[in-house]
Amino acid sequence: MTQHSDSPARGHSIAALAAALGGRAEGDTGLTIHRAAEPAAAGPDDLALAMDPKYAAGLALGHARAAMLWEGADWQALGLAAAIFVPRPRLAMSGLTRTLDPGPALAPGIHPAAVIDPSASIGIGAAIGPFVVIGPGAVIGPRARIASHVSIAEGARIGADALILQGARIGARVVIGDRFICHPNAVIGADGFSFVTPEKSGVEEIRQTLGEREQIRAQAWIRIHSLGTVEIGDDVEIGANAAIDRGTIRATSIGAGTKLDNLVHVGHNVQVGRDCLLCGQVGIAGSARIGDRVVLAGQCGVSDNIFVGDDVIAGGATKIFTNAPAGRVLLGSPALKMENHVEAWKNIRRLGRLFAQVAELKEAVTRLGQKD
Repeated sequence: MTQHSDSPARGHSIAALAAALGGRAEGDTGLTIHRAAEPAAAGPDDLALAMDPKYAAGLALGHARAAMLWEGADWQALGLAAAIFVPRPRLAMSGLTRTLDPGPALAPGIHPAAVIDPSASIGIGAAIGPFVVIGPGAVIGPRARIASHVSIAEGARIGADALILQGARIGARVVIGDRFICHPNAVIGADGFSFVTPEKSGVEEIRQTLGEREQIRAQAWIRIHSLGTVEIGDDVEIGANAAIDRGTIRATSIGAGTKLDNLVHVGHNVQVGRDCLLCGQVGIAGSARIGDRVVLAGQCGVSDNIFVGDDVIAGGATKIFTNAPAGRVLLGSPALKMENHVEAWKNIRRLGRLFAQVAELKEAVTRLGQKD
């Protein structure tokens, strides 16, 4: 988490950390550490993170007594008193950071500056910070932690163990599962961007004709209101300044285990499956359907009303304009199979040389013609 308590970190023995991470401890396993640090910046009470030989030089620059090391490292030769070895370093990082993270500094109970409608239900053990506003009929699950300036509109339901950070906005009738994490200023349940013209609009005409227009005429946009809501499963995390629009009639939905990065936009009526990863600045247009375990790297775009199958992986800035089959790896704009995209760009890089060769051949043919 990025929001931390100011209280001192609780110490952990090397033995306890290794056991929690499924690793192996060597040396002085009773040694206590309080923080994690990069090798060169590590102090005597820090655990230096040097899970690759390229970080060995940094250990000599710091003052760590203990480190998490790559398998086979000689911890004694590195001048350490203790070491932890783990089978999968990045997975161990998840457990380590979870263990050392004190979480946000939220006092238990309800802050006197919070405004909570009498008809709202607040679960046992909830912590609600100052200037939080909770609307009529809202339900907040047990042990929820809600930081300052959050607003939760009427009829919203939030499950157990939620963490909702500063300035987040949860709209009316939004339904959220357990263990939800919401970062600052995310907006869940704003109206969808949906408008219509009395006559067929230029956009509709171009979609049908792929670019042909009979005439350009004035047009005015009329708002389509959003009557639906947003439904979010368990164990979902929403990044800072992300926006999830409510559906027009049915709900926009985010499946269990899915993670959204900062500045992700999910349009109205979109259905996102389980355990997806949507990275920064991804945009998904209205009524698109995203399967399970889909990974969309930064700045990917998905057109409206299309389907992206299960287990699709799209590289950064990929633009998906048509249905994507399950398991496909995509890259580019428009999206192509990754191997096709790479080959196409190889060919593009060769174009200058090809043009020069064609010019030489043309000149040679011309000279031959002149001799005849």
